[in-house]
Amino acid sequence: MLRQALPPRRSGPAGRSSARTPGPPPGAARPSAPSRLLTWLGRLGVPAAAFAVFQTLLGILPQGLTGEAARYCVAATAGAAVGAVVWLAAALLRARAAALPPAPPAGPVLPPAGSASLPELMDGTYEALRRGLTVVEVPGRGPLTGWPHSLAESRPPVHPTAFGTAYGLHLLLDLTPYDGRIRAGEVAETLWRLRLPGGGWAARSQGSGARPEVTATVLGALARAGADPRLLEAEIQCCEALLDPAHDVPGLANTYVVTSVLRGLLRASPGSPALGRLREVLVNGATADPGRGHHRCWGAALATGLGNPAPSAAHTARAVVALDRAARVLGEDARQRAVREEGVRWLLAGASPSGGGSDLDNCQEEVRRPGQQDPLHQELLSVRHFGAAWVARALMSDGARQIAAEDAGTAVWQAQLSAAVARVRGMQQGGVWRWDDGPMGHPVWMAYQGLSVLRRYALMAHRP
Repeated sequence: MLRQALPPRRSGPAGRSSARTPGPPPGAARPSAPSRLLTWLGRLGVPAAAFAVFQTLLGILPQGLTGEAARYCVAATAGAAVGAVVWLAAALLRARAAALPPAPPAGPVLPPAGSASLPELMDGTYEALRRGLTVVEVPGRGPLTGWPHSLAESRPPVHPTAFGTAYGLHLLLDLTPYDGRIRAGEVAETLWRLRLPGGGWAARSQGSGARPEVTATVLGALARAGADPRLLEAEIQCCEALLDPAHDVPGLANTYVVTSVLRGLLRASPGSPALGRLREVLVNGATADPGRGHHRCWGAALATGLGNPAPSAAHTARAVVALDRAARVLGEDARQRAVREEGVRWLLAGASPSGGGSDLDNCQEEVRRPGQQDPLHQELLSVRHFGAAWVARALMSDGARQIAAEDAGTAVWQAQLSAAVARVRGMQQGGVWRWDDGPMGHPVWMAYQGLSVLRRYALMAHRP
Protein backbone atom coordinates (compact mmCIF):
# COMPACT_ATOMS: atom_id res chain seq x y z
CA MET A 1 0.00 0.00 0.00
CA LEU A 2 0.98 3.63 -0.37
CA ARG A 3 2.82 5.20 2.51
CA GLN A 4 2.71 8.83 3.55
CA ALA A 5 6.04 10.45 4.39
CA LEU A 6 6.13 12.14 7.79
CA PRO A 7 8.03 15.42 8.35
CA PRO A 8 11.28 15.12 10.33
CA ARG A 9 11.17 15.93 14.03
CA ARG A 10 12.82 19.15 15.14
CA SER A 11 15.08 19.42 18.12
CA GLY A 12 14.32 21.90 20.89
CA PRO A 13 14.45 22.46 24.63
CA ALA A 14 13.21 19.61 26.73
CA GLY A 15 9.59 19.80 27.78
CA ARG A 16 8.72 22.25 24.99
CA SER A 17 7.62 21.31 21.53
CA SER A 18 9.07 23.26 18.62
CA ALA A 19 6.09 22.45 16.39
CA ARG A 20 3.86 25.44 15.76
CA THR A 21 0.12 25.32 16.26
CA PRO A 22 -1.56 24.39 12.98
CA GLY A 23 -3.33 27.27 11.32
CA PRO A 24 -4.36 28.56 7.93
CA PRO A 25 -1.61 28.84 5.33
CA PRO A 26 0.02 32.25 4.99
CA GLY A 27 -1.62 32.96 1.64
CA ALA A 28 -5.12 31.99 2.69
CA ALA A 29 -7.69 34.75 2.35
CA ARG A 30 -9.32 35.96 5.58
CA PRO A 31 -13.13 36.12 5.52
CA SER A 32 -14.49 39.63 5.07
CA ALA A 33 -16.50 41.44 7.73
CA PRO A 34 -19.85 41.11 5.87
CA SER A 35 -19.35 37.39 5.40
CA ARG A 36 -18.51 37.02 9.12
CA LEU A 37 -21.70 38.92 10.00
CA LEU A 38 -23.73 36.77 7.60
CA THR A 39 -22.27 33.64 9.14
CA TRP A 40 -23.18 34.88 12.62
CA LEU A 41 -26.72 35.71 11.56
CA GLY A 42 -27.04 32.37 9.74
CA ARG A 43 -26.22 30.53 12.95
CA LEU A 44 -29.20 32.22 14.60
CA GLY A 45 -31.63 30.97 11.99
CA VAL A 46 -33.99 33.04 9.82
CA PRO A 47 -36.73 33.71 12.46
CA ALA A 48 -34.18 34.39 15.20
CA ALA A 49 -32.22 36.82 13.00
CA ALA A 50 -35.37 38.71 12.02
CA PHE A 51 -36.54 38.97 15.63
CA ALA A 52 -33.09 40.10 16.77
CA VAL A 53 -33.07 42.97 14.26
CA PHE A 54 -36.67 43.87 15.13
CA GLN A 55 -35.94 43.98 18.86
CA THR A 56 -32.72 45.99 18.38
CA LEU A 57 -34.36 48.65 16.18
CA LEU A 58 -37.29 48.88 18.49
CA GLY A 59 -34.91 49.74 21.31
CA ILE A 60 -32.86 52.37 19.48
CA LEU A 61 -35.49 54.20 17.38
CA PRO A 62 -36.52 57.52 18.95
CA GLN A 63 -39.76 57.65 20.95
CA GLY A 64 -41.08 60.57 18.91
CA LEU A 65 -41.12 58.77 15.60
CA THR A 66 -44.73 59.83 14.84
CA GLY A 67 -46.18 57.50 17.31
CA GLU A 68 -45.53 54.08 18.74
CA ALA A 69 -47.11 52.28 15.74
CA ALA A 70 -44.54 53.79 13.35
CA ARG A 71 -41.68 52.53 15.48
CA TYR A 72 -43.12 49.01 15.44
CA CYS A 73 -43.72 49.16 11.67
CA VAL A 74 -40.17 50.25 10.84
CA ALA A 75 -38.66 47.62 13.15
CA ALA A 76 -40.87 44.84 11.77
CA THR A 77 -40.09 45.79 8.16
CA ALA A 78 -36.35 45.81 8.84
CA GLY A 79 -36.55 42.50 10.67
CA ALA A 80 -38.47 40.88 7.82
CA ALA A 81 -36.00 42.24 5.28
CA VAL A 82 -33.02 40.90 7.22
CA GLY A 83 -34.77 37.54 7.61
CA ALA A 84 -35.33 37.37 3.84
CA VAL A 85 -31.70 38.22 3.18
CA VAL A 86 -30.50 35.55 5.61
CA TRP A 87 -32.85 32.97 4.02
CA LEU A 88 -31.64 33.82 0.51
CA ALA A 89 -28.00 33.67 1.63
CA ALA A 90 -28.52 30.28 3.24
CA ALA A 91 -30.21 28.99 0.07
CA LEU A 92 -27.26 30.28 -1.99
CA LEU A 93 -24.77 28.51 0.28
CA ARG A 94 -26.74 25.25 0.01
CA ALA A 95 -26.83 25.54 -3.78
CA ARG A 96 -23.08 26.12 -3.91
CA ALA A 97 -22.45 23.12 -1.66
CA ALA A 98 -24.63 20.93 -3.87
CA ALA A 99 -22.69 22.03 -6.96
CA LEU A 100 -19.35 21.02 -5.49
CA PRO A 101 -18.02 17.58 -6.50
CA PRO A 102 -18.59 14.85 -3.91
CA ALA A 103 -15.81 14.20 -1.46
CA PRO A 104 -13.48 11.45 -2.70
CA PRO A 105 -13.87 8.08 -1.01
CA ALA A 106 -11.44 7.13 1.68
CA GLY A 107 -8.14 5.73 0.50
CA PRO A 108 -7.04 2.16 1.04
CA VAL A 109 -6.57 0.99 4.57
CA LEU A 110 -2.90 1.07 5.46
CA PRO A 111 -1.34 -2.34 6.07
CA PRO A 112 -0.60 -3.31 9.66
CA ALA A 113 2.67 -2.15 11.17
CA GLY A 114 5.54 -4.29 10.01
CA SER A 115 3.92 -5.45 6.77
CA ALA A 116 5.54 -4.60 3.46
CA SER A 117 4.45 -1.61 1.42
CA LEU A 118 3.52 -2.08 -2.22
CA PRO A 119 6.93 -0.88 -3.52
CA GLU A 120 8.69 -3.27 -1.15
CA LEU A 121 6.39 -6.08 -2.23
CA MET A 122 7.15 -5.35 -5.90
CA ASP A 123 10.86 -5.41 -5.16
CA GLY A 124 10.41 -8.82 -3.58
CA THR A 125 8.57 -10.08 -6.64
CA TYR A 126 11.35 -8.86 -8.91
CA GLU A 127 13.99 -10.63 -6.83
CA ALA A 128 11.90 -13.80 -6.98
CA LEU A 129 11.72 -13.47 -10.75
CA ARG A 130 15.51 -13.12 -10.88
CA ARG A 131 16.03 -16.19 -8.72
CA GLY A 132 13.56 -18.22 -10.76
CA LEU A 133 14.92 -17.16 -14.16
CA THR A 134 16.40 -20.03 -16.11
CA VAL A 135 18.83 -19.70 -19.02
CA VAL A 136 19.53 -22.83 -21.04
CA GLU A 137 21.05 -23.59 -24.42
CA VAL A 138 18.82 -25.84 -26.53
CA PRO A 139 20.24 -27.37 -29.72
CA GLY A 140 18.35 -26.08 -32.71
CA ARG A 141 16.69 -23.25 -30.80
CA GLY A 142 19.57 -21.33 -29.25
CA PRO A 143 19.61 -19.77 -25.78
CA LEU A 144 16.30 -19.68 -23.94
CA THR A 145 15.74 -17.11 -21.17
CA GLY A 146 12.51 -17.49 -19.28
CA TRP A 147 10.61 -19.34 -16.62
CA PRO A 148 9.02 -22.74 -16.15
CA HIS A 149 5.57 -23.02 -14.65
CA SER A 150 6.69 -22.28 -11.07
CA LEU A 151 9.29 -20.02 -9.52
CA ALA A 152 10.31 -22.92 -7.26
CA GLU A 153 11.39 -25.34 -10.01
CA SER A 154 14.32 -23.50 -11.58
CA ARG A 155 17.13 -25.38 -9.80
CA PRO A 156 18.73 -27.18 -11.50
CA PRO A 157 17.93 -25.15 -14.65
CA VAL A 158 14.81 -26.48 -16.32
CA HIS A 159 13.42 -25.79 -19.75
CA PRO A 160 11.38 -22.55 -19.92
CA THR A 161 7.77 -23.05 -20.94
CA ALA A 162 5.66 -20.84 -23.18
CA PHE A 163 3.01 -20.39 -20.48
CA GLY A 164 5.41 -19.59 -17.64
CA THR A 165 7.55 -17.30 -19.78
CA ALA A 166 4.53 -15.40 -21.12
CA TYR A 167 3.29 -14.64 -17.62
CA GLY A 168 6.83 -13.84 -16.50
CA LEU A 169 7.01 -11.27 -19.28
CA HIS A 170 3.66 -9.80 -18.21
CA LEU A 171 4.94 -9.59 -14.65
CA LEU A 172 8.21 -7.99 -15.71
CA LEU A 173 6.35 -5.31 -17.67
CA ASP A 174 4.19 -4.57 -14.62
CA LEU A 175 7.23 -4.24 -12.37
CA THR A 176 9.17 -1.94 -14.75
CA PRO A 177 12.46 -2.55 -12.90
CA TYR A 178 15.14 0.12 -12.64
CA ASP A 179 17.89 -2.19 -13.85
CA GLY A 180 18.46 -4.55 -16.76
CA ARG A 181 19.29 -7.75 -14.93
CA ILE A 182 16.28 -9.28 -16.68
CA ARG A 183 15.94 -8.05 -20.24
CA ALA A 184 12.41 -8.09 -21.61
CA GLY A 185 13.76 -8.35 -25.16
CA GLU A 186 15.54 -11.63 -24.41
CA VAL A 187 12.40 -13.02 -22.78
CA ALA A 188 10.28 -12.04 -25.78
CA GLU A 189 12.81 -13.62 -28.14
CA THR A 190 12.57 -16.83 -26.12
CA LEU A 191 8.82 -16.92 -26.68
CA TRP A 192 9.42 -16.77 -30.44
CA ARG A 193 11.93 -19.62 -30.14
CA LEU A 194 9.38 -21.71 -28.21
CA ARG A 195 6.94 -21.44 -31.09
CA LEU A 196 5.90 -24.85 -32.39
CA PRO A 197 6.99 -25.92 -35.91
CA GLY A 198 3.44 -25.71 -37.25
CA GLY A 199 2.77 -22.34 -35.60
CA GLY A 200 1.29 -21.39 -32.27
CA TRP A 201 2.19 -22.46 -28.74
CA ALA A 202 1.10 -25.12 -26.27
CA ALA A 203 1.44 -25.84 -22.57
CA ARG A 204 4.04 -28.31 -21.38
CA SER A 205 1.43 -31.04 -20.89
CA GLN A 206 -0.32 -30.57 -24.23
CA GLY A 207 2.06 -32.30 -26.58
CA SER A 208 3.26 -30.97 -29.92
CA GLY A 209 0.03 -29.38 -31.16
CA ALA A 210 -0.82 -25.71 -30.62
CA ARG A 211 -3.76 -24.79 -28.43
CA PRO A 212 -5.71 -21.51 -28.71
CA GLU A 213 -5.65 -20.51 -25.02
CA VAL A 214 -1.85 -20.75 -24.73
CA THR A 215 -1.29 -19.18 -28.16
CA ALA A 216 -3.50 -16.20 -27.28
CA THR A 217 -1.74 -15.78 -23.91
CA VAL A 218 1.67 -15.67 -25.59
CA LEU A 219 0.45 -13.32 -28.30
CA GLY A 220 -0.95 -10.95 -25.68
CA ALA A 221 2.39 -10.84 -23.86
CA LEU A 222 4.35 -10.30 -27.09
CA ALA A 223 2.01 -7.54 -28.25
CA ARG A 224 2.28 -5.81 -24.89
CA ALA A 225 6.08 -6.01 -25.12
CA GLY A 226 5.98 -4.22 -28.48
CA ALA A 227 6.48 -7.10 -30.92
CA ASP A 228 6.39 -6.30 -34.64
CA PRO A 229 2.72 -6.46 -35.77
CA ARG A 230 3.83 -8.08 -39.03
CA LEU A 231 5.38 -10.96 -37.12
CA LEU A 232 2.29 -11.29 -34.93
CA GLU A 233 -0.11 -11.41 -37.86
CA ALA A 234 0.73 -14.95 -38.98
CA GLU A 235 0.37 -16.28 -35.43
CA ILE A 236 -2.89 -14.43 -34.93
CA GLN A 237 -4.27 -16.16 -38.00
CA CYS A 238 -3.04 -19.47 -36.58
CA CYS A 239 -4.86 -18.77 -33.31
CA GLU A 240 -8.06 -17.88 -35.17
CA ALA A 241 -7.84 -21.13 -37.14
CA LEU A 242 -7.57 -23.07 -33.88
CA LEU A 243 -10.98 -21.68 -32.90
CA ASP A 244 -12.76 -23.66 -35.62
CA PRO A 245 -15.51 -25.65 -33.86
CA ALA A 246 -14.58 -28.70 -35.90
CA HIS A 247 -11.03 -28.45 -34.58
CA ASP A 248 -11.63 -27.90 -30.85
CA VAL A 249 -15.17 -28.59 -29.66
CA PRO A 250 -14.16 -29.21 -26.01
CA GLY A 251 -12.19 -25.97 -25.87
CA LEU A 252 -15.03 -23.81 -27.17
CA ALA A 253 -17.33 -25.33 -24.54
CA ASN A 254 -14.96 -24.36 -21.71
CA THR A 255 -15.13 -21.00 -19.92
CA TYR A 256 -11.41 -20.93 -19.13
CA VAL A 257 -10.42 -21.51 -22.76
CA VAL A 258 -12.84 -18.96 -24.23
CA THR A 259 -12.03 -16.20 -21.73
CA SER A 260 -8.27 -16.76 -22.11
CA VAL A 261 -8.43 -16.49 -25.90
CA LEU A 262 -10.72 -13.45 -25.75
CA ARG A 263 -8.41 -11.53 -23.40
CA GLY A 264 -5.28 -12.48 -25.35
CA LEU A 265 -6.68 -11.47 -28.73
CA LEU A 266 -8.00 -8.18 -27.36
CA ARG A 267 -4.36 -7.31 -26.60
CA ALA A 268 -2.78 -8.76 -29.72
CA SER A 269 -5.44 -8.08 -32.37
CA PRO A 270 -8.28 -5.78 -31.26
CA GLY A 271 -9.62 -5.82 -34.83
CA SER A 272 -9.82 -9.59 -35.11
CA PRO A 273 -13.17 -10.86 -36.47
CA ALA A 274 -12.91 -13.77 -34.04
CA LEU A 275 -13.52 -11.48 -31.06
CA GLY A 276 -17.20 -10.96 -31.81
CA ARG A 277 -17.78 -14.69 -32.24
CA LEU A 278 -15.98 -15.50 -29.02
CA ARG A 279 -18.01 -12.96 -27.09
CA GLU A 280 -21.24 -14.47 -28.41
CA VAL A 281 -20.08 -17.93 -27.30
CA LEU A 282 -19.40 -16.53 -23.83
CA VAL A 283 -22.67 -14.58 -23.59
CA ASN A 284 -24.70 -17.58 -24.76
CA GLY A 285 -22.88 -19.76 -22.26
CA ALA A 286 -24.22 -17.93 -19.19
CA THR A 287 -26.83 -19.60 -17.00
CA ALA A 288 -29.33 -18.23 -14.47
CA ASP A 289 -28.78 -19.05 -10.80
CA PRO A 290 -32.00 -19.31 -8.73
CA GLY A 291 -29.91 -19.10 -5.57
CA ARG A 292 -28.82 -15.52 -6.33
CA GLY A 293 -31.81 -13.72 -7.71
CA HIS A 294 -31.76 -15.64 -11.01
CA HIS A 295 -28.77 -13.54 -12.09
CA ARG A 296 -26.80 -15.08 -14.93
CA CYS A 297 -23.37 -16.46 -14.14
CA TRP A 298 -20.84 -18.98 -15.45
CA GLY A 299 -19.40 -22.33 -14.45
CA ALA A 300 -16.42 -24.32 -15.64
CA ALA A 301 -18.42 -25.49 -18.67
CA LEU A 302 -20.44 -23.13 -20.80
CA ALA A 303 -24.19 -23.68 -20.87
CA THR A 304 -24.72 -25.14 -24.34
CA GLY A 305 -28.21 -26.57 -23.92
CA LEU A 306 -26.90 -29.83 -22.45
CA GLY A 307 -27.56 -28.75 -18.85
CA ASN A 308 -26.79 -25.99 -16.39
CA PRO A 309 -23.21 -26.09 -15.08
CA ALA A 310 -22.59 -25.46 -11.40
CA PRO A 311 -22.07 -21.71 -10.78
CA SER A 312 -18.49 -20.71 -10.03
CA ALA A 313 -17.25 -17.36 -8.72
CA ALA A 314 -13.85 -17.74 -10.38
CA HIS A 315 -15.36 -18.51 -13.79
CA THR A 316 -18.00 -15.80 -13.46
CA ALA A 317 -15.30 -13.28 -12.57
CA ARG A 318 -13.19 -14.42 -15.55
CA ALA A 319 -16.19 -13.91 -17.84
CA VAL A 320 -16.99 -10.47 -16.39
CA VAL A 321 -13.39 -9.30 -16.90
CA ALA A 322 -13.31 -10.57 -20.50
CA LEU A 323 -16.71 -9.07 -21.38
CA ASP A 324 -15.82 -5.74 -19.77
CA ARG A 325 -12.65 -5.49 -21.85
CA ALA A 326 -14.50 -6.54 -24.98
CA ALA A 327 -17.13 -3.84 -24.38
CA ARG A 328 -14.45 -1.15 -24.28
CA VAL A 329 -12.91 -2.33 -27.55
CA LEU A 330 -15.95 -3.53 -29.53
CA GLY A 331 -18.85 -1.74 -27.87
CA GLU A 332 -21.86 -3.80 -26.84
CA ASP A 333 -25.60 -4.09 -27.45
CA ALA A 334 -28.30 -4.16 -24.78
CA ARG A 335 -28.32 -7.96 -24.48
CA GLN A 336 -24.56 -8.26 -24.11
CA ARG A 337 -24.54 -5.51 -21.53
CA ALA A 338 -27.37 -7.11 -19.56
CA VAL A 339 -25.54 -10.43 -19.33
CA ARG A 340 -22.29 -8.77 -18.27
CA GLU A 341 -24.05 -6.70 -15.61
CA GLU A 342 -25.91 -9.73 -14.28
CA GLY A 343 -22.54 -11.44 -13.81
CA VAL A 344 -21.43 -8.51 -11.65
CA ARG A 345 -24.65 -8.58 -9.64
CA TRP A 346 -24.24 -12.32 -9.12
CA LEU A 347 -20.81 -11.66 -7.59
CA LEU A 348 -22.16 -8.82 -5.41
CA ALA A 349 -24.92 -11.13 -4.16
CA GLY A 350 -22.35 -13.59 -2.84
CA ALA A 351 -21.77 -14.65 0.74
CA SER A 352 -20.83 -12.03 3.30
CA PRO A 353 -17.06 -11.38 3.23
CA SER A 354 -16.91 -11.58 7.02
CA GLY A 355 -18.26 -15.11 6.81
CA GLY A 356 -15.38 -16.33 4.68
CA GLY A 357 -17.59 -17.09 1.69
CA SER A 358 -16.45 -19.67 -0.81
CA ASP A 359 -16.41 -17.07 -3.62
CA LEU A 360 -12.84 -16.22 -2.64
CA ASP A 361 -11.58 -19.79 -2.44
CA ASN A 362 -9.16 -21.18 -5.01
CA CYS A 363 -10.42 -23.93 -7.26
CA GLN A 364 -9.06 -26.35 -9.81
CA GLU A 365 -10.38 -28.03 -12.94
CA GLU A 366 -9.23 -30.35 -15.71
CA VAL A 367 -9.68 -29.53 -19.39
CA ARG A 368 -9.90 -32.78 -21.34
CA ARG A 369 -9.47 -33.00 -25.10
CA PRO A 370 -8.94 -35.89 -27.52
CA GLY A 371 -5.24 -36.34 -28.25
CA GLN A 372 -4.13 -34.74 -31.51
CA GLN A 373 -2.05 -37.72 -32.60
CA ASP A 374 -4.35 -40.39 -31.18
CA PRO A 375 -7.99 -39.36 -30.59
CA LEU A 376 -8.52 -42.48 -28.48
CA HIS A 377 -6.28 -40.99 -25.80
CA GLN A 378 -7.17 -37.81 -23.92
CA GLU A 379 -5.05 -34.75 -23.43
CA LEU A 380 -5.33 -33.42 -19.89
CA LEU A 381 -4.68 -29.82 -18.88
CA SER A 382 -4.81 -29.03 -15.16
CA VAL A 383 -6.01 -25.47 -14.56
CA ARG A 384 -5.92 -23.67 -11.21
CA HIS A 385 -7.91 -20.51 -10.49
CA PHE A 386 -6.83 -17.80 -8.03
CA GLY A 387 -10.38 -17.16 -6.81
CA ALA A 388 -9.82 -13.99 -4.74
CA ALA A 389 -7.72 -12.37 -7.48
CA TRP A 390 -10.34 -12.99 -10.16
CA VAL A 391 -13.18 -11.69 -7.98
CA ALA A 392 -11.14 -8.57 -7.15
CA ARG A 393 -10.34 -7.95 -10.82
CA ALA A 394 -14.01 -8.29 -11.76
CA LEU A 395 -15.14 -5.92 -9.00
CA MET A 396 -12.55 -3.33 -10.05
CA SER A 397 -13.77 -3.33 -13.65
CA ASP A 398 -15.40 -0.15 -14.95
CA GLY A 399 -18.77 -1.85 -15.29
CA ALA A 400 -18.75 -3.17 -11.73
CA ARG A 401 -17.97 0.23 -10.25
CA GLN A 402 -20.79 1.79 -12.26
CA ILE A 403 -23.27 -0.83 -11.08
CA ALA A 404 -22.18 -0.33 -7.47
CA ALA A 405 -22.72 3.42 -7.78
CA GLU A 406 -26.11 3.07 -9.46
CA ASP A 407 -28.08 0.35 -7.74
CA ALA A 408 -26.05 -2.30 -5.91
CA GLY A 409 -24.76 -0.07 -3.15
CA THR A 410 -21.24 1.23 -2.73
CA ALA A 411 -20.94 -0.23 0.78
CA VAL A 412 -21.59 -3.77 -0.45
CA TRP A 413 -19.14 -3.33 -3.32
CA GLN A 414 -16.44 -1.92 -1.04
CA ALA A 415 -16.89 -4.71 1.49
CA GLN A 416 -16.64 -7.44 -1.16
CA LEU A 417 -13.65 -5.80 -2.84
CA SER A 418 -11.80 -5.18 0.43
CA ALA A 419 -12.25 -8.80 1.46
CA ALA A 420 -10.96 -10.06 -1.90
CA VAL A 421 -7.93 -7.75 -1.86
CA ALA A 422 -7.12 -8.70 1.74
CA ARG A 423 -7.22 -12.38 0.77
CA VAL A 424 -4.91 -11.73 -2.19
CA ARG A 425 -2.42 -9.85 -0.03
CA GLY A 426 -2.53 -12.47 2.68
CA MET A 427 -1.53 -15.26 0.30
CA GLN A 428 1.88 -13.79 -0.50
CA GLN A 429 5.13 -13.67 1.39
CA GLY A 430 7.90 -11.36 0.27
CA GLY A 431 6.21 -10.73 -3.06
CA VAL A 432 5.77 -14.43 -3.89
CA TRP A 433 2.33 -16.02 -4.02
CA ARG A 434 2.05 -19.59 -2.87
CA TRP A 435 -0.50 -22.16 -3.99
CA ASP A 436 1.04 -24.92 -1.89
CA ASP A 437 4.43 -26.04 -0.62
CA GLY A 438 5.30 -28.35 -3.51
CA PRO A 439 7.76 -27.64 -6.36
CA MET A 440 4.82 -26.36 -8.45
CA GLY A 441 3.44 -24.33 -5.57
CA HIS A 442 4.73 -20.88 -6.61
CA PRO A 443 3.20 -20.36 -10.08
CA VAL A 444 4.44 -17.42 -12.14
CA TRP A 445 0.88 -16.67 -13.27
CA MET A 446 -0.25 -16.45 -9.63
CA ALA A 447 2.41 -13.85 -8.85
CA TYR A 448 1.29 -11.85 -11.88
CA GLN A 449 -2.38 -11.99 -10.92
CA GLY A 450 -1.74 -11.20 -7.27
CA LEU A 451 0.52 -8.25 -7.95
CA SER A 452 -1.72 -6.83 -10.68
CA VAL A 453 -4.65 -6.84 -8.23
CA LEU A 454 -2.73 -4.95 -5.53
CA ARG A 455 -1.30 -2.52 -8.06
CA ARG A 456 -4.71 -1.82 -9.60
CA TYR A 457 -6.31 -1.40 -6.18
CA ALA A 458 -3.64 1.10 -5.08
CA LEU A 459 -4.02 3.12 -8.29
CA MET A 460 -7.81 3.08 -8.07
CA ALA A 461 -7.87 4.21 -4.43
CA HIS A 462 -5.17 6.89 -4.78
CA ARG A 463 -6.30 10.51 -4.81
CA PRO A 464 -3.63 13.12 -5.72
